[in-house]
Amino acid sequence: MAKKPRLLLLILLAAFAQVHAQNKIDTSARIDALIKKMTLQEKVNMIHSSSSFTSGGVPRLGIPEMVTSDGPHGVRPEHGRDWELDNNSLDSGTYLPVGVCLAATWNPRLGYEYGKVLGSEANYRGKDVILGPGINIIRTPLNGRNFEYQSEDPYLVSKMVVGYIRGVQDQGISACVKHYAANNQEAKRFTVNVEMSERALREIYLPGFKAAVQIGGANTLMSSYNKFRGQWASQNNYLLNQILKKEWGFKGLVMSDWDAVHSTMQALWNGMDLEMGTDLHMLPNPDYTKFFLGDTVVSLVNAGRFPEYLLDDKVRRILYVMYKTKMIDGTRKKGAYNTKAHQQTAHKVAEEGIVLLKNQNNLLPLNKEKTRTIAVIGLNAQRKQSMGGGSSQVRAFYEVTPLEGLQRNGGNIRINYAQGYNIARDAKADASLIRQAVDAASKADVVVYVGGTTHGYNYSVWKDNAYDAEDTDKPNMLLPFGQDELLQAVLKANPKTVVVLMGGGAVDMQQWINQAPAILQAWYPGLEGGNALAKIIFGDINPSGKLPMTFPKQLEDHGSHKLGEYPGDKDTANVHYMDDIYVGYRYYDTYKVEPQFAFGHGLSYTIFQYSNLKVTGSKGKATVSFTIRNNGKVAGAEVAQVYVSQASSALPRPEKELKGFEKVFLRPGEHKTISISLDEDAFKYFNDVKNAWVMEPGIFRIGVGGSSRDIKLKGEVRL
Repeated sequence: MAKKPRLLLLILLAAFAQVHAQNKIDTSARIDALIKKMTLQEKVNMIHSSSSFTSGGVPRLGIPEMVTSDGPHGVRPEHGRDWELDNNSLDSGTYLPVGVCLAATWNPRLGYEYGKVLGSEANYRGKDVILGPGINIIRTPLNGRNFEYQSEDPYLVSKMVVGYIRGVQDQGISACVKHYAANNQEAKRFTVNVEMSERALREIYLPGFKAAVQIGGANTLMSSYNKFRGQWASQNNYLLNQILKKEWGFKGLVMSDWDAVHSTMQALWNGMDLEMGTDLHMLPNPDYTKFFLGDTVVSLVNAGRFPEYLLDDKVRRILYVMYKTKMIDGTRKKGAYNTKAHQQTAHKVAEEGIVLLKNQNNLLPLNKEKTRTIAVIGLNAQRKQSMGGGSSQVRAFYEVTPLEGLQRNGGNIRINYAQGYNIARDAKADASLIRQAVDAASKADVVVYVGGTTHGYNYSVWKDNAYDAEDTDKPNMLLPFGQDELLQAVLKANPKTVVVLMGGGAVDMQQWINQAPAILQAWYPGLEGGNALAKIIFGDINPSGKLPMTFPKQLEDHGSHKLGEYPGDKDTANVHYMDDIYVGYRYYDTYKVEPQFAFGHGLSYTIFQYSNLKVTGSKGKATVSFTIRNNGKVAGAEVAQVYVSQASSALPRPEKELKGFEKVFLRPGEHKTISISLDEDAFKYFNDVKNAWVMEPGIFRIGVGGSSRDIKLKGEVRL
């Protein structure tokens, strides 16, 4: 009897596969038929901008313009066709926590929910493409765009990006993965030429993009501004044609970053499908037909200097994306905008992404019943962040600041606020503001200091006061605006101080970290961030975020600055990645450099015990199983991380590399056995002598724990 249901299932699967295959044939036939009906001019109109945020369509054939929108963590507040803000009430949407906060959740399922919010709201607003996620590797702490990216580790990026893409695209919207490739600094981004080894490219800087294409199924991809090995990324034959399209089999379209194309012929031949931009030199009336992929292409085809079949391939890719997202037949279901469910997703990402870095003597969580007064100090406590960051600006329907969150969630606690510092690019410590802060601190039971770095507000002047924004890098790793002096004075006035840091990554804490009993990394936590932060401070939520990057003690300790170059050679436009594969924790662990906080680090209000490690392997694969138990008194979540290292290899390898993880939620006293499968990719490395991925037989060491520096269980397997 058991065979009949199985047979029925096989029949249904076969029928589904046949229908799917037929749909692909039908779509391909429709695309070919449309292309045959198009004039040369109409084809060319489709491969360049028709406005600041749209590419051209063919109205007589029912082919619409494609509408793009910045919005890696919220749908941007612009009209469909230009940079002007849309001023109607529907312009205010869900401001999600930034990309690095999402990565700090180490929760791929949340990645899907995050993308689902973006896709739904973009759909509602008539967008077709969300220009995100940004997944460039965090190579230096100074990159002004680290807040928007995700991690220093390619494996973590690869796992988080897939959920984001699928969440967006399941709503009928295309995700646009950016910036391909090697956009790891904003300084000199329009001129810099990146030189790196093939091994670094393959092991560190490409895996996230490969996962986005082959596993996530990304519809679109955006090239970066920089050069790579002497050729602009927007017209780079090796990156676009050889790797992306041929090696990885990418079927979608490649678009340029805005005004990033430099040559008509190179862009045409080397894989660029869609030139986007604004042509600021021609405002207020730009002529988009004069772009590199504009009317010049018509002349080249007519003169026999460029084959029309290659132009057809570009148009075919654009139409493929349009059919896949139901743009042409108009059957895409309407999305939703700024719903309660979307706000709850923002809250969930914030609560799982905020990281408890330090908690000496269990100062946190604060007891609402025993705490009478809190002094909240720091301008970031009441400063809204959503309209900062350049292309990451989001006009939020509302934004709960840390101060508001503490006021709403603090019960009967009396809360006093002191600004503490001013925000300006060269602002120094303000003696008057420090005196006010010290006075407030000395009179309170506890201080919650909310500082860190900041976004800029106005798009045209963000670099004047921003330390986390597009097109600008931080000048150093120090806390800006005189905060070190302020913090030292506050900690002296009241040692019971909780330090909350907003920002895209690490800051130098050496002047005050030994005096600070509790530190939280809050990133830019979105419209519900203030509530999530307050609930963590008061213990209504148990923190479970983990660092997706290493925090160095000082900038000089970081591998990209110790071994490599930044921002590049003074006499040329070159930046040499001489840190090679030793990015982030790979450098710290291999070169035995002590970080301030390790990759994967994050504390909890409960205690997790690891036990019963078992490692089995055969035929190049392994299974790692272990037990985690919550030995504390409150429910919580732990991110169990699996690291792999090879005992002996032909070429040098890092001390350890992340190859598996799982976020486990446990009630007090509860335990679970976790099983993580490691395929051959977990044990391979790229041998750039052989120019191939290799797996060398031998002994592999397995480490399991709560961070790269907190390995609880050790084992090994011979493969």
